[in-house]
Amino acid sequence: MIDKLEFLLALTREQHFGRAAEVCGVTQPTLSAGVKQLEDSFGVLLVNRGSRFVGLTPEGDRVLEWAKRIVGDVRTMRQEVNALKQGRLVGHLRLAVIPTALAMVSALTTPYRERHPDVRFTVRSATSIEVLTWLDNLQIDAGITYLDNEPTGNVRAMPLYRERYQLLIAADSPLGNRRSVTWAEVGHVPLCLLTPDNQNRRIINQLLHEAGSGDSQVPTLESDSMTVLVSHVRTGRWASVMPAILAETLGLIGAVRAIPIVEPAAFHTVGLVVRNRETMTPAAAALVAEALKVAKVLDQELAASSAA
Repeated sequence: MIDKLEFLLALTREQHFGRAAEVCGVTQPTLSAGVKQLEDSFGVLLVNRGSRFVGLTPEGDRVLEWAKRIVGDVRTMRQEVNALKQGRLVGHLRLAVIPTALAMVSALTTPYRERHPDVRFTVRSATSIEVLTWLDNLQIDAGITYLDNEPTGNVRAMPLYRERYQLLIAADSPLGNRRSVTWAEVGHVPLCLLTPDNQNRRIINQLLHEAGSGDSQVPTLESDSMTVLVSHVRTGRWASVMPAILAETLGLIGAVRAIPIVEPAAFHTVGLVVRNRETMTPAAAALVAEALKVAKVLDQELAASSAA
């Protein structure tokens, strides 16, 4: 039964029988037969079929919700038993992180690994909406994302730090010697920003709009990679807006300056999210415990850097 529920989960995520079979490590006929057996056991159709996957029936939607609970519980049980058998925490933690928080992930994973060296990590970049979707679909174990604005759904959230914004600009630009700038001033420099599917970009758009830039400030370059943005700022021909914690982590020096943006001094909370369950996998529970410790350090460091 469990493997067939896994088939249904994969099919719903991939929206394609062939890709779902590949993800599950089986042939397409095996996956199709497994889903059909699941339907036979319930006596109802779960999947609307045409020449390709069309979607789930109402009964399929309900079974899917139960499948997420059951598969999640089985994964937790297996990891708990394995940890007891091994006498230590083992496993694989899959994290999805918004682009602006990627540089600080090591502040969480490094002390975690010191305590649990047999746990390995996979870290993926994702938008805030993707983080919540992947978490709900059991594609990841935890995410680091904005705790404001996006619907949190069935998640447990732990704040890590407050995101404040700085203007990254060439040191020899007219604003390069300023101690701070306003959002209205930011609206008059050539910007390279994250793509609009990222909440960071939507936040910046709103702040620029409220500062009077309206829709006139269109960035001359967009990317879903912070590395691309920083590399363009280093040329001296572009400026960008990024969180203070990211600028601090990257250690931007030399030709680039990071200048606090004020009026208004906006901030948004970034935190760790996990599925809201009675029981979590031991690896995920340990990550939550680590996040609670790291949060105190991150907020103190950010407050100190902002006051300097």
